[in-house]
Amino acid sequence: MTSEQVADRSANAEAARQDGSGQDASEGYQRGLGNRQIQMIAIGGAIGTGLFLGAGTAIHKAGPSLILAYAIAGLVIFFIMRALGELLMYRPVSGSFSDYAREFLGPFWGYVTGWTYWLFWVVTGITEVTAAATYVNFWSKGSIPQWASALGFTVVLYFANLISVKLFGELEFWFSMVKVTAIIGMILIGIGVITLGFSDAGDTATFSNLWSHHGFFPNGIKSTLMTLQIVMFAFLAVELVGVTAGEAKDPKKTLPKAINTVPWRIAVFYIGALVIILAVVPWTEFMPGVSPFVAAFEKIGLPAGAGIVNFVVLTAALSSCNSGMYSTGRMLRDLALNGQGPKFFSQLTRNGLPLRGTTASAALMLVGVWINYQWPGQAFTYVVSFATISGMWAWIMILVAQLRYRRMADRGELPQSEFKAPGAPWTSAFALAFIFMVIVLMGIDKDSRVSLYCAPVWAALMVVSYYALKRRNPEAFARKSPEHYARLAAATRAEAEHAA
Repeated sequence: MTSEQVADRSANAEAARQDGSGQDASEGYQRGLGNRQIQMIAIGGAIGTGLFLGAGTAIHKAGPSLILAYAIAGLVIFFIMRALGELLMYRPVSGSFSDYAREFLGPFWGYVTGWTYWLFWVVTGITEVTAAATYVNFWSKGSIPQWASALGFTVVLYFANLISVKLFGELEFWFSMVKVTAIIGMILIGIGVITLGFSDAGDTATFSNLWSHHGFFPNGIKSTLMTLQIVMFAFLAVELVGVTAGEAKDPKKTLPKAINTVPWRIAVFYIGALVIILAVVPWTEFMPGVSPFVAAFEKIGLPAGAGIVNFVVLTAALSSCNSGMYSTGRMLRDLALNGQGPKFFSQLTRNGLPLRGTTASAALMLVGVWINYQWPGQAFTYVVSFATISGMWAWIMILVAQLRYRRMADRGELPQSEFKAPGAPWTSAFALAFIFMVIVLMGIDKDSRVSLYCAPVWAALMVVSYYALKRRNPEAFARKSPEHYARLAAATRAEAEHAA
């Protein structure tokens, strides 16, 4: 029997395992995420500590031209999300980009994407729980050990993720609500200061601050280009909405709606906030490492500003860690179901939760607690370097898979998506070129070059482990036929429509 016949027989077996409700046993998740939660997950994914903290360093480097950097990068993110949306409407599965890479590029690429995205969220979870512990020190003044805060947050979020997917959605909803409220509040206060002239900043706040201090590009275009890596880091996790596809109540409606809000979210929460902040506070007054929101609040004369921003970035860090708990378990299960990970992780609880995968990932995140115990001062730096490059790998796979899918759909080999990416394939090709340019810039910049050092080591590990596992179990790593995926796509769409 050929490997393709084995793959086709596997597809038929999967179809046969569907129960009377029409639910596909290969997924088995409960569709507990409603429109309100999906929308806020999408918003929360686009707003992280990169805006609240990292933007201060970027402003110092690029000045007001950082606004343009965020606008261009935001357009690229929209192209990526529309490419993902086209794939999600073709086959809305929780494996998302890993599954699409496996289908359109081959088993090796699905294997690498699944494990890389899993590692991205484990590393990000360690990073964010470390950051959250340092934010607690703002109030505790060192009376609570940093490792104790990190341990407490990890345990609480772990158990929250084991109760139900709905609770995960609720946590993300309120975490995101805090971030959104803070940004909108800053924008409204800033507009009041600029137009009405109240507060300590009233005499100097003006939109002319955007160009009157050595111009819009005060340090040259090159400096603006070198901030793109910081900007793209701020957008990491926006693709998380794709992982929720297998648990969205009505993915056909909720996912396109969430993706289509990307432009105005970026326009308001990034560009709008930066325009107001830089109008209230001239860019020359920003210092690296200082939150632009804290600087704006201090300029306005709000003594509680630092505390407010610290609370917001604490919720942003916990939101990211919560997302890590959620996505790692799903990625491990997707790999297990496809024979590219231990079968141990394929089992779900009665509530439709990947307990084993989430537990294993949370256990690795506890490494962050140990790092906080051993090196509380340097912990954040030790674990952050790999996040950017591994996160962008998922974006690359989304775009390449979408290009392959579009070609096959245009030839009539696969059904057309109901949510086509506008301007594709040109917009997807542009987004790919932009990402590769950012990677090159990361290699040029000595401060961010370290993030590329781990990539060859991880790539070598992926290649060696893939071929070692394939030699032991060639059937699991055989490339499946297009008919196999066409049947799965039809079954998944039918299940999603039944759940809706």
